Amino acid sequence: MPIKGETSLQPDHTPSRPVPDDHAREADYHCDVLVVGGGINGVGIARDLAGRGWRVVLCEQDDLASHTSSSSTKLIHGGLRYLEYGEFSLVRKALMERELLLRSAPHIMWPLRFVLPHDASMRPAWLIRLGLWLYDNLAPRDFLPGCETVSLDKTPLGQPLKSGWTKAFVYSDGWVDDARLVALCAVDAAEQGAQVLTRTRCEQVKAHAGGWRAGLARLDPATQAVTHRLTVQARVVVNAAGPWAEHMLRGVMAVPAAPTKGKAAQESLRLVKGSHIVVPRIFDHDHAYIFQGQDKRIIFAIPYERDFTLIGTTDVEHKGAPGHAQIEPEEITYLCHELSRYLKRAVQPSDVVWSYAGVRPLLDDASGNAAAVTRDYRLQTQSGFSPWLTVWGGKLTTFRLLAQEAADAVGTMLGDPRHHWTADAVLPGGALSELIEETRNPQTDMAAFQVSLRKRHPWMDLGLMRRWTRAYGSRVLLLLDGISSRSDLGAEVAPDLYEVELHYLKQHEWAMTADDVLWRRSKLGLHYSVDQRQAVADWFAAQTGAATQGYHHSQMSR
Repeated sequence: MPIKGETSLQPDHTPSRPVPDDHAREADYHCDVLVVGGGINGVGIARDLAGRGWRVVLCEQDDLASHTSSSSTKLIHGGLRYLEYGEFSLVRKALMERELLLRSAPHIMWPLRFVLPHDASMRPAWLIRLGLWLYDNLAPRDFLPGCETVSLDKTPLGQPLKSGWTKAFVYSDGWVDDARLVALCAVDAAEQGAQVLTRTRCEQVKAHAGGWRAGLARLDPATQAVTHRLTVQARVVVNAAGPWAEHMLRGVMAVPAAPTKGKAAQESLRLVKGSHIVVPRIFDHDHAYIFQGQDKRIIFAIPYERDFTLIGTTDVEHKGAPGHAQIEPEEITYLCHELSRYLKRAVQPSDVVWSYAGVRPLLDDASGNAAAVTRDYRLQTQSGFSPWLTVWGGKLTTFRLLAQEAADAVGTMLGDPRHHWTADAVLPGGALSELIEETRNPQTDMAAFQVSLRKRHPWMDLGLMRRWTRAYGSRVLLLLDGISSRSDLGAEVAPDLYEVELHYLKQHEWAMTADDVLWRRSKLGLHYSVDQRQAVADWFAAQTGAATQGYHHSQMSR
C-alpha cells in the first residue's frame, strides 16, 4: 500500500555524492521556503505551507523533536496557572485550540481530567472557582466536561492523598504524545510535498539572487561527522530553530540586531529549563493531579505509560548550551518534596526511574520570575530582497495556530497568502472512518476503532493492538498490510517490538537510531532493560553496516 509522496519520506533520497562548497554551481534543492528546525513549530509551519502548495524544504540538525518538543509535560491545555499572570489572551487562544487538536489526532491525544486539591493557605476557594469558571468559559467546549468540586474523602481520587486534604476541584484538559505529534506533522508535510531532511545542519545562509542560498551538512547519526554537503536556493527562510533561534538569526543568517518593521526593540529569547521525573505508578485511577507548591509553582502528577507517573515541572534559568540540558539533583529533590506534601506515601529521589529536561525558548518579557515568563509567541518578519521570518517563543498547544499565522505571513511575502486548511484537517492516523461507521467523540471513536481492528486481526494480542493503535491510529492498517499472523511480523527484536515496525519507522518516519524509536517514536525504552535497548541499537547498526554502537541514555536510572 504505497503512501502518497513516499519519496519525500526516505532519508536515503538525499544526494549521496560529496558536494563542493561552490556558490556558483546549481543548488541541490530549489524551493519557495526553507524551514530551519524540526521541532513542533518548524514541522507545523512546513506542513501548513506545503498544504498550501508551496515548495518547502525543512532541515533539522538532529532527529525530529530531539530537544524541547519531546521534553514537555505533554499537555494540550489552556494553561490554568497563566490566568494568575493575566495571560487571558494566551489562555483563550490555547483553549480554542484544545478540542480542535484533540479531534485531529485521537490516537496520540486524549482528554484528561485534573484534580486540584484545595490549599486554603495558598489561594481562597472563591478565587479558584473564579479561575475555573473563566477556564470553562473563555472558549467554547463541545465534548470536554466542565469543572466540579469534590469531597476527597468520598472518592477514589482522595485515596493517595494525606487525610488533611478534604476538598478538590476537577477540570478538563488534554494529554499528547509530544514527540509523535512532531513526527506526524512531518509525515503530513512530506505527503503534501515537502522535503524533510533530518540530521542535516544549516551551516550558512546568505542573501542570494532575490532570496537565500543555504549551505547544509548531512551528519552521520552515530558520529555526527559531516557525510555530504548540500545547497538550497530558497525565496524565503523560516527560522524555527527553537532555543537556537537567536544564534540562527544573528550568527548563521548574519542579520544585524536592529529593529524591523518599526519595532522599538529587537526580540530575544530567555532560555528556561523544565525538568521532569518518572516514578512507578503512585495512584490507580485515570485522573491527573495538579498540586500547588509552597513557592506557588504548579507540579503535575500524570498517569504515564501504564505503569508509571510523570511528575513535573521545574522552571530554572538555563545558561548552558541548549542541546545539553540535564536535570540537577536539587530539581529532583524539589519535585519529590513538593509532591510528598500531598501524598500518604512520600516520593523519594531513589524512586526515580527516568528523568528528562528540556530548554524552553521563551520570549523574553523581562519577568524576574522564570515561571512567570510568557508562553506566548511572536513572529518577526522582514520583507524585501531576501525575506525571512523568525519564530520567538510559543507552546505546544498553540503550534497549529502559530503555523497558520506564519504561513499567512510567508504567503504575503511571496505575494499570495493562500487559504487556511489545517483547522479542519486530521493528522496522519487521525481518520478512523475506515473501520468505524460514525465518528462522535475522540475517546469513544478510538475505543470503537480498537474493537473493529481486533475483529479484523484476531491474532493480535491486546497489548500490541493498543500500543499500535495509539501510536499509528488508522495508519496501523498500512503497517498491517499483507500481515495475517504474528509470524509475518518478522523477528522480535525486543519485547513486542518486531522488525516490521522498525522497518516502517525507518522508511516512513525518519528513524535512524535506537533512541529515535525507544524515546521519541515510542517510550518503549522506559519498559526495557539495558540489554533489550542494546538489542534495538544492534539492529540499527546491522541495517547500516556500521559498527555496533553502545546504547546510551544518560537519564535512565536502571
